Amino acid sequence: MLDIGSLKLQNRLVMAPMSGITNLPFRLMVKKLGPALVTTEMVSAMGLIKGQKKTLDYLKSHPDEKPLAVQIFGSEPKSMSAAAEIAVESGADIIDINMGCPAKKVLKTGAGGALLLVPKKAREIVSAVRRACNVPVTVKMRTGWSAGQPVASELALMLQDNGADAVTIHPRFVNQGFSGQADWTVIACIKNQLSIPVIGNGDIVRPTCALRMKDQTGCDGVMIGRAATGNPWIFSQILALENGRKVMPPTLSDRKNFIMEHFQLLSQSAGNRHAAYAMRGILLRYTRGLPNSTRFRDSIVRIKDLDSLIFALDKFLYSLEETLP
Repeated sequence: MLDIGSLKLQNRLVMAPMSGITNLPFRLMVKKLGPALVTTEMVSAMGLIKGQKKTLDYLKSHPDEKPLAVQIFGSEPKSMSAAAEIAVESGADIIDINMGCPAKKVLKTGAGGALLLVPKKAREIVSAVRRACNVPVTVKMRTGWSAGQPVASELALMLQDNGADAVTIHPRFVNQGFSGQADWTVIACIKNQLSIPVIGNGDIVRPTCALRMKDQTGCDGVMIGRAATGNPWIFSQILALENGRKVMPPTLSDRKNFIMEHFQLLSQSAGNRHAAYAMRGILLRYTRGLPNSTRFRDSIVRIKDLDSLIFALDKFLYSLEETLP
């Protein structure tokens, strides 16, 4: 169990927000595999305030994915609090504030990881969002801007004092992007300082890593991002380990059923044509590292509808029958 403010989660696993990936169809699929909390793609506070349709679409949700965290980004307390109100009205169960994104288009607006350069503004944003919301408020942050500016420990205490109900620590610097190795000792240090839950994030590449992070840092929860894009089963595998069961890889039938249902959900959300196009990239992630996956890429580009997806997928899975369980 993991308690974040008034919200009681069934376990300590969280699906990370990822731009272009954690849309509604993907969240619904992943939720079935066990994480207690899923998170939207990063949502622009200004886009919500201006009522931009594309931005508002990020808030679409479904009862089956609840509870849902909505992650917002922005650089001003007033706009962030207003955006939080919109997100809560749309059904957000948690408002998560982005203070770690290394994308240039976000940084140039003073949002995301750029807020680590101005701790006073970061604190004011959390305080403003806290006053505007009746749901838990969390923050996802990094160690600091660069190796010479490690602000996470000091800032996490400030955010706790200004109303944050939990913090997620990705222990890399903003200027690292996703290079290098996540320094889990930072998570342990912050966990020892705070009274609110601390969620660890970074380099959970296989199920055993989640248990090792918990043992090494004492973190209250584990957030998983990139590893789940290719292996969404990682959540059920971690839960199996925690309960003393053997980790089982997905069968060919599991893989096919998951992919087919994902396609159907995408079709319902955005239409068959868009779903077929989106599935090309998704299939690359779901099959990366499998035997014959390089050859499979040639057939992926010809996927135009459900029939062509089934044809390409059946042919690929048939070639794997003797190499996978």
